[in-house]
Amino acid sequence: MAIIYHNNKCSKSRKGLEYLQEKTQTIEIKEYMKYGITKDEIIEIISKLHCSVHDIIRTNEPEYKELIKGKQISDDTLIELIIQHPKLLQRPIVINKNNAVIARPQEAIDTII
Repeated sequence: MAIIYHNNKCSKSRKGLEYLQEKTQTIEIKEYMKYGITKDEIIEIISKLHCSVHDIIRTNEPEYKELIKGKQISDDTLIELIIQHPKLLQRPIVINKNNAVIARPQEAIDTII
């Protein structure tokens, strides 16, 4: 089963979900803006993306500019900021088994399906 961290208000996230639905019918949609995201989920995403926590943060958000930009912040604090401000999370993120991808462009999903 594929998991997508999805923000319905984001056009790229909606396109990613549509693309994923064309590829597979077994999808778990995580509406993290509505229901939040946990520390364990963020750690799993980072692990499966093989990246740093900073790589999953949207740097064009006002919250980034206010809370993070130009500051030395630990990974644990960055994770807490994503939990408190889920808008900071890159989107959409798709996980399939032990692999993940930030699905921009949505065709990036092909690398893990």
